[in-house]
Amino acid sequence: MSTADAPVTRAVLSLGSNLGDRRAHLAAALATLTARVTVDAVSSVYRTPPWGPVPQGDYYNLTVAARAELDPYGWLALCRELERNAGRVRDIRWGPRTLDADVVMVDEVVSVDPDLTLPHPRAHERAFVLLPWMEIEPFAQIPGHGPIGDLLADLATAEITVVGRVS
Repeated sequence: MSTADAPVTRAVLSLGSNLGDRRAHLAAALATLTARVTVDAVSSVYRTPPWGPVPQGDYYNLTVAARAELDPYGWLALCRELERNAGRVRDIRWGPRTLDADVVMVDEVVSVDPDLTLPHPRAHERAFVLLPWMEIEPFAQIPGHGPIGDLLADLATAEITVVGRVS
């Protein structure tokens, strides 16, 4: 996942939880990240209704900006490790999760690899990613989509108003 001569990359990660102790799952993931990479910023926690066809409870989401000697697949491996540590089970698509950890972007990398599409293919249209990210990096841009402030402005008001900061 990391090599001594790998360049330092900067990633934006989105973390969410809607099973069990949501705050504890997020806190454990942040503790692991802090021990393994340089965390530059962490947003507040936001409550978000679930997305998709499966009935389930609300998510707690946050966004993290971090740096490390990891390539994009190293960031993906780290996110999957965070999910495993939280006991994530991948049995229902868009189902409830103890932890969902997504790589939103790594530097300006654009990838269409089905295992790691960068930037995240739906980040530009999801208020639960954009609002916390805007809090910590108001001038950030998503390659191929533009400034996150403009992307938020383009979302329907109903998409934004259902996402609320809880801490």
